[in-house]
Order: sequence, then structure tokens, then C-alpha cells
Amino acid sequence: MKFAAVCGSGLGSSFMVEMNINSVLSQLGVSGVEVSHYDLGSASPDLADVFFVGGDLADSAQHLGNVVVLDSIIDLDELKQKVEQVCKENKLL
Repeated sequence: MKFAAVCGSGLGSSFMVEMNINSVLSQLGVSGVEVSHYDLGSASPDLADVFFVGGDLADSAQHLGNVVVLDSIIDLDELKQKVEQVCKENKLL
């Protein structure tokens, strides 16, 4: 399974979310998930199964398919809750 963090430029914020997703997956004991980051212009539906985006990009990212919108990209509790939910939905937990 592949997760991707997406931001406007594909540098700082998406990389931070990628690292935080990896941390959450480790805390949850989930393995076998590949996590990467992209800018919105380079992201395409075939690059990941689930895309995590900030609320500011929610409308622009709908073409990607399975999009999880983060109200705050720095809220680790929100990220953990949403990653855990995705993992449960995909029978990774």
C-alpha cells in the first residue's frame, strides 16, 4: 500500500507530513506501507493509494482519488487519528 503527502510545492510541508505519517505508522506497528511526498502539480492517482493534503488544497486534490484532508498539517493527534482510520479501512490494523 502507498500513502502520499501532497502540498503546493512538494518541499517542506509535504515532507514533514511524510515523516509524521511514517512515525505514526511505526507507533501503530503497521509495516509494508510506502510513504512519499509530492507537489500538487506532480501528483497523479497512480502514485499512491491514499493522499494526505492540507485543507487549503482539498478542492484542488480531488482528482487524485482517495484524499484525506488534514484540517491542520501540524496537528499530530489529528494525523494519527486519520492514519489509523485509513489503516483500519484497509485492514492494515
